[in-house]
Amino acid sequence: MSKGRRSSKNGPTRRALLGGGAVLCTTLALPGIAKSQPGPRRQQPETGPPPVVFVHGNGDSSALWINNLWRFEANGYKRNQLFAIDFIYPSARSDDSKPQPLRSSAEDQMKELTSFVVQVLKATRRRKVALVGSSRGGNAIRSLLKNGGGADMVSHAVLCGTPNKGIVISDQLLVGSEFNGAFPFLKGLNEGPDDLIPGVEMMAIRSDRNDKYSQPDGRFIGAPGKPTGVSYDASELRGARNVVLEGLDHREVAFHKLAFAAMFEHITGKPPGSMFIAQEPLPILNGKVTGLSEGVYTNIPVAGAEVEIFEVDARTGERKSAVALLRKTTGEDGVWGPFVGRADAHYEFVLRIQGLPTTHTYRSPFLRSSDVVHLRPQPFAKADEGAGAVTIMSRPRGYFGIGRDKFSLDGKVPPGINDGVPGVSMGRLAFDAVPPRTVMAVFNNETIPTRTWPARDGHIVVAEFLN
Repeated sequence: MSKGRRSSKNGPTRRALLGGGAVLCTTLALPGIAKSQPGPRRQQPETGPPPVVFVHGNGDSSALWINNLWRFEANGYKRNQLFAIDFIYPSARSDDSKPQPLRSSAEDQMKELTSFVVQVLKATRRRKVALVGSSRGGNAIRSLLKNGGGADMVSHAVLCGTPNKGIVISDQLLVGSEFNGAFPFLKGLNEGPDDLIPGVEMMAIRSDRNDKYSQPDGRFIGAPGKPTGVSYDASELRGARNVVLEGLDHREVAFHKLAFAAMFEHITGKPPGSMFIAQEPLPILNGKVTGLSEGVYTNIPVAGAEVEIFEVDARTGERKSAVALLRKTTGEDGVWGPFVGRADAHYEFVLRIQGLPTTHTYRSPFLRSSDVVHLRPQPFAKADEGAGAVTIMSRPRGYFGIGRDKFSLDGKVPPGINDGVPGVSMGRLAFDAVPPRTVMAVFNNETIPTRTWPARDGHIVVAEFLN
């Protein structure tokens, strides 16, 4: 699976080599656990690997962990041992010390994660969990371990692309930010000779030079040409096991199959037996609708959202029937399902929320069941003004790398996708409103057919890649 072990003053580093395929599964939504497992529980003997809690990054949701959850399950984990938190306000404050509407402080996230872990321990009757965090999610993990007594609840911690040293170390850039190593939050976490927590097996997974938030130049924080005070190793943990995945970007070091292989081996003590995708013929899909307010996404459920699902032609994206396979208006919990699909089918999800664009999301086939198929509305951008129709290709679990990846929208590379270090996860094109037509989105081995919908009537289209 991986070779080339080397040592450094910051602990051993492994460079992983490509191999294997992928497998898919589902996860538990924690609110349901409290209902199905009420009251005190006797602690079970510690047998087998610990339950795993996945912790998403800045502005994200648990939906990004779908591949990791599937692969853990494919390698022996039970569905009721896999969990993924949804922070209520996933986006960080500009200045961590100052309240900001719809955003959270580092302390907010630490407290929310602590509560979640306590619930998981009660539900599973286990003494400790393993925590896996992407980007900002690793900040919450480190804070829980160092400031919140988390070592009593956590056996393993895996931080993926977490800016442990900071995106910057500066008194001029990102002043007061949780991500600035010169300010109190990270300064406190980084005190001492190393980043280890007694009793917790610590690992960091990082890119070699391809993480846009571990760069000596401030290009990706809006300050091109200005030094950040950090370098390519900003995501390393001092004294811990550090895994370098060459060529992967900031998000891929959490969601790529190689990242899965590294985290699985760290937690279980053995490499995964397979990364092949084993299909369930009739996957059961579910998730929740969450909202957008003042340009900021939250993970607060949206009531009154209308959701429709249509099966579409795999070549053209045209609906196979005018009758929706599912039509539902969400309740207070925001849940839009369940929906029994087919593993070989392409689907169009239509989301209507009052006051926001009607979002048509076209997806690759779902090969296995999942409870984290969350739906978010897609707003129009300033660049969309005057467009007859707008189609977006979106890669939530990675960025588009020119020269590294094969990707296109309607046969073109959309404008705004940068050269060099991959730094953009979305590309968009405008089309005529009529006649409606097929637009193909391609990313490596994924091809998603979409149809244009008129922007003047408030419709916007997203092709969302799974990988």
